[in-house]
Amino acid sequence: MTTEATRIGLLSDIHANAVALNTVLDDMEPVDALVCAGDIVGYGPSPQACLDMVRERDIPTVVGNHDREVVRGMTWESGDEYARRVLSADDIAWLGELPRELRLFDERVKIVHDHPDEQDRYTEPADFAPTLLEDEDVLVLGHTHIQYAEAFDDGLVINPGSVGQPRDGDPDAAYAIVDLADLSVDLCRVPYDIERVQQRIKETSISDRNGERLVFE
Repeated sequence: MTTEATRIGLLSDIHANAVALNTVLDDMEPVDALVCAGDIVGYGPSPQACLDMVRERDIPTVVGNHDREVVRGMTWESGDEYARRVLSADDIAWLGELPRELRLFDERVKIVHDHPDEQDRYTEPADFAPTLLEDEDVLVLGHTHIQYAEAFDDGLVINPGSVGQPRDGDPDAAYAIVDLADLSVDLCRVPYDIERVQQRIKETSISDRNGERLVFE
């Protein structure tokens, strides 16, 4: 993708939480483009609605581990099983075509879900280092559900946090905005109706634990 976009909205780990995703999209100030660092599905009760929002907006997205396992039918947990059952063959095929890595905006931004060198490896905040960067200005990661960013001489490493299931002690939905003009980043949080999502989980075959962890993890 080669555009004149400068302000980029960063999403990750939506995890089938349509209430959180809608809230984030409504809260986010105008940006020139959106990208997603994977895991649209898993855990949450609204995989279809979240896929629809991502696909309708044509948001460039990399594959997350839950996305990948839903495609393979080797599900991690009950939310994956639910997604596998309710999504259409077309949706599952779309998930199966998501790339491991994307380089966008004149290759200034690189996006992976987990670690740039090792699939499914967690890149914790303590692991952020300039050695993660190659020739990109911005490296976007997800997977840990922990919002964090660090600037180095060679560029930025950013985890925008989880839209749908934060795990950093703050239950508010997380996202980030990076400005390619000055290589600055805003880490953003917004509260959403967690009880509504928990109730929706109770109406599905998904474990109640997936609703509880929206608050307690």
